[in-house]
Amino acid sequence: MEKFDAIVIGFGKGGKTLAAALAAQGSKVALVEKSDKMYGGSCPNVGCVPTKFLVNRAELSRIKELPDFERKAAFYAGAVRDKKRLREKILDKMFNIFDSDPQITLYTGTAKFTSPSEIEVTGRDYSASLTAEKIVIDTGALPFIPPIEGLAECPVAYSSEGMLELEKLPRRLVVIGGGNIGLEFASIYRRFGSEVTVLQDLPGLFPNEDEDVAAAVTKTLEEQGINFVFGVKILSVENESGGAVVKYAAGGKEASVKCDALLVSTGRVPNTGELNLQAAGVETTPRGAIVVDERMRTTAPGIWAIGDAAGSPQFTYISQDDARIVLDDFNGGDRKSTGRNIPYSVFLFPPLSRVGLTEKEALAKGYEIKSAVMPVTGLPRSHVLGSYTGMLKAVVDAKTGLILGAALYCEESHEMINIVTLAMNAKLPYSALRDMIFTHPVMSEALNDLFSAVK
Repeated sequence: MEKFDAIVIGFGKGGKTLAAALAAQGSKVALVEKSDKMYGGSCPNVGCVPTKFLVNRAELSRIKELPDFERKAAFYAGAVRDKKRLREKILDKMFNIFDSDPQITLYTGTAKFTSPSEIEVTGRDYSASLTAEKIVIDTGALPFIPPIEGLAECPVAYSSEGMLELEKLPRRLVVIGGGNIGLEFASIYRRFGSEVTVLQDLPGLFPNEDEDVAAAVTKTLEEQGINFVFGVKILSVENESGGAVVKYAAGGKEASVKCDALLVSTGRVPNTGELNLQAAGVETTPRGAIVVDERMRTTAPGIWAIGDAAGSPQFTYISQDDARIVLDDFNGGDRKSTGRNIPYSVFLFPPLSRVGLTEKEALAKGYEIKSAVMPVTGLPRSHVLGSYTGMLKAVVDAKTGLILGAALYCEESHEMINIVTLAMNAKLPYSALRDMIFTHPVMSEALNDLFSAVK
């Protein structure tokens, strides 16, 4: 039995951040990762980094205006190969950083609890028993694959992770699911030149957004050539001539669509099934998320959980912030997960970014509000970029002048949203952004105009 000060299960953003911080404090740390292809976690390997790399290459493809599908496909194949090389560099870097740290022992294998303070790690050719007074779980999430007839047997059906390895550009792509991940992939592949159809079970996109924002994004995606079918129930998937036929019902009628590749993007579930949590006394929700309090403590003393495994919002930076909370708890602090303003971006063309409450959420919570909505057509930066698509929306507490939330659908919104978040975290009145001096010409100066329009 090897004894450590702390065991971290999962080499994701939160896990590696916490392991490095504890090692820097002099703790002896075991870092366990199931796969040697996932050092660093989902984000640099099968998530944020490779998808945003393809977002960038897809935009370059549009700029190049390649004349036919064959040249588009060749450009796409090159982009995927470049993405794979980038991943290999990240894997090597992550392994070397942590394997060379004298305070960290890296185990590659599957972790399973045998008691509240002990785990067993099973690798390709070894097994090890580890114990520590502090154990942190950061095992992330896995794609949810619905039980659709014929789907499991379909050779051209992929999760988002599988699509990232596909070097042949599909002429026709069908996406099951109109959530953030599905829409990002739909947007990427349409930009590269695929015909894209999105089958969405809900009556529209972005059900949590205000209707005007959701309508603006939907209209743009349709204008870019993405075909949407709403209110869909998938009936079956059938193989056909190296591709597939997806049969579905919508609006009381049955229909079908053919494709060369099928992306199943129907959500992600916590990756906790192999941990044998009952042996540790760790409770989970019906969806498999580990139950935690505001300090990321589980129901078992001495065990914490962070990130997707703990049911936190599924963003890599939230896993990192969860790790900060745990480290603070280890050091006797009082940092909590409650009350966080969490910005996020959906990397479409242009990206949609949001933080805080929508207008409908603010009203439902009983706020007296002021708001502003404006297009981006008149902004100097829009002229510079030659991009006039999008809108900005802000919601303000009428009594205090504090910003309750914002939705920014425009070029560079993924950077702008962090400025709004900072103002919200600092509890600055909206007038601070209204009157702030920005450089020129940049998209963030649009915040002057947006918050000047609040009424």
